[in-house]
Amino acid sequence: MNNLHYTSPELMAMEQRERANLINSITGFKALALIGTVDLKGQTNLAIFNSLVHIGAHPPLLGFICRPDSVERHTLDNIQKTGYYTINHVHKDFYQKAHQTSARYNKDQSEFDATGLNAIYKHQFLAPFVNESNIQIGMHLKEEIVISSNNTIMIIGEMIHIEIPKSCLTLDGFLDIERAGTITVSGLDSYHTTTRISRLSYAKPDKEIIEEPLIYKD
Repeated sequence: MNNLHYTSPELMAMEQRERANLINSITGFKALALIGTVDLKGQTNLAIFNSLVHIGAHPPLLGFICRPDSVERHTLDNIQKTGYYTINHVHKDFYQKAHQTSARYNKDQSEFDATGLNAIYKHQFLAPFVNESNIQIGMHLKEEIVISSNNTIMIIGEMIHIEIPKSCLTLDGFLDIERAGTITVSGLDSYHTTTRISRLSYAKPDKEIIEEPLIYKD
């Protein structure tokens, strides 16, 4: 295999879109989610993000990155004003509609309506969930961290509602997202289904690693 080598100055000299595609895809497969919000007037918004990260389990925290607010960022603005949002997994049967939410719609046009995805309100939660999603998470804003290197903002929220298929949860609490139909993304626009190789035992210095069987609650 012939390798290419780029230095930092060469990366910065690339055409903007070429550089963005390369840097966004070099990190590998990423968590993919639709984030649902609503403004104070009841206008819904839905946007696709590929920067979702686990922050901690006690309390249960997730983070994601918002780009600089030099232009209108409806998701960021709604979260800052209401404090609530939803995270919804994306599946193969609606990934094209999910991708379309990345288009720059006007604030008064809901991406739910524009793409044909359906908003659903439940659990007396302020923000809309995506009805088509099998894994839905209701989030409460806990912290905003400005990353001074590029002025992006990390939004950190606490999970206060989760709704998952019973058939995808194992006895030890592992959630089989592949069984739930969750897909992943590389770069900005390359979508992938997954195939598990195996689930391995907890690693310890003097213990051999073995394959862990998946035993489901249902």
